[in-house]
Amino acid sequence: MVSQNKNKGIDMLTFTNTKAYSELKELAKKPFNLNQDGAITPKRLEQMVVSAPNWNFLYGFQRVDEAVILALTKLAQELEVHDKMAAMQKGEKINQIIGFESENRAVLHTAMRDIFSEAPLSKEYSDLARIEHAKLKEFCLKLDKEERFTDAILVGIGGSELGPHALYDGLYFFRKPNRRLHFISNIDPDAIAMVKRELDLSKTLVIIVSKSGSTLETATNEAILRKMFNEAWLNPNEHFISITSPKSMMDDKSKYRECFYLFDCVGGRYSSTSMVGALPLAFACGYEVLLDLLKGAHEMDLHALEPDPKKNLPLLSALLRMWNRNFLQLPTIAIIPYAQVLARFPAHLQQCDMESNGKSIDKMGKRLDYSSGAVIWGEPGTSAQHSFFQLIHQGTDIIPLEFIGLKNCQGGLDFDIQGTTSQEKLVSNLFAQALSLATGRSSENPNKRFEGNRPSSIFLSEKLTPRSLGSLLALYEHTVAYQGFIWGINSFDQEGVQLGKVLADQFMKAAHSIKAGKPDPSYPVANTLFEMLKRLK
Repeated sequence: MVSQNKNKGIDMLTFTNTKAYSELKELAKKPFNLNQDGAITPKRLEQMVVSAPNWNFLYGFQRVDEAVILALTKLAQELEVHDKMAAMQKGEKINQIIGFESENRAVLHTAMRDIFSEAPLSKEYSDLARIEHAKLKEFCLKLDKEERFTDAILVGIGGSELGPHALYDGLYFFRKPNRRLHFISNIDPDAIAMVKRELDLSKTLVIIVSKSGSTLETATNEAILRKMFNEAWLNPNEHFISITSPKSMMDDKSKYRECFYLFDCVGGRYSSTSMVGALPLAFACGYEVLLDLLKGAHEMDLHALEPDPKKNLPLLSALLRMWNRNFLQLPTIAIIPYAQVLARFPAHLQQCDMESNGKSIDKMGKRLDYSSGAVIWGEPGTSAQHSFFQLIHQGTDIIPLEFIGLKNCQGGLDFDIQGTTSQEKLVSNLFAQALSLATGRSSENPNKRFEGNRPSSIFLSEKLTPRSLGSLLALYEHTVAYQGFIWGINSFDQEGVQLGKVLADQFMKAAHSIKAGKPDPSYPVANTLFEMLKRLK
């Protein structure tokens, strides 16, 4: 089978013209029924498990049988997605739209944690990552000797905040007792005011993250914070650190205590294991904890190169998502971690997935004739059960779920109450939700009737450690990438973010001209809206 035009490097075989696609369309006419008698058996649950570094994946509650799994496997093999994952990790330029202006870059967030191998897949960028880690290790040692700084503010937006924030929360019980992180992403001035109330500025570092060095929200917040430090008779240059591209306007030792580098091959939403996440996490938890997290991510990176789709956890997870999205026509996924320390994890995954796969053209610039990225959302269980699970159980729309569960809690505060510990009660709720969503319940009272046949998957780990958290992060990153490979889209740019930025700049110009008493006629809609704003009481 030839899947590429070797002269042009253009993919010729697409998602919808594979043989497997036709098979899956037929199978989707009569998908496996989870609520039929004898559907959910111990044998089925035992067989439908994939193990990977630090995580197990249970998919017996999905609406699939052996025929569907075989067809999904064929789909992955026809589209040679394993080769595409290998190409990504080796540093080939996959961030591109063929024949059109695009970023045309390698995608190498994996190289940022491929620092343990003697033969890294992308030596150039792994070597660069090692240089940054040497700087970081030395920097952490200096901070520890000073014993001065107790707090750090991470100033960034999008992936510069969401991923590090989720990981910081996930490492709650691994934090140093005298270290705290705070996050400012929003341009809302109240975001800074809220953080300021908790700080002694003399004991605070400020980490400014901007790849370009000119991100509007970040630059605005940095200016406000510098003003605050000056007003407190503190020199900002002794407190501020930059994470930016080499030679950007923020790569300036005269303005920053230290400058760390973020490279073009690392997208914002994939930057949590670059210096963007490494610096704040090393500050808060210690450098050794950071290394454990990176090791866990690297282990999952290597696992994602497994050629057999049935043994490759991120790939199988992606295939099952596509079964639900493209063949069962289910447009959303709820991610429910049964772990309070993972409360911010769904927010990170929203961006990682929806900014990556929220695309309507393929890599050749052609309009898709099939659905791509799903809507991602979620909250922690069991609180979610008392919130939106009513809709999930009895609503008119079927919402696939991905549960994240742990055998043991992180903090060690777990007691036996009435025969079971709190953690056992938590996991019992997770299992009960998966089973009840699948099997439902019949009743003559329609108000008490549960249709069931609602699919879910379960990710299980023994405990959430830095290592398993790193593996979980990489697991989801590769699930997103594999979906993009199958759909034939570019999961690594974000043009949809740019239009709003351009229009916001026009609105700001209009606001400035109105304040000056000389409305600019070039912006009639903006002028009207700001005049309406002025009239508000």
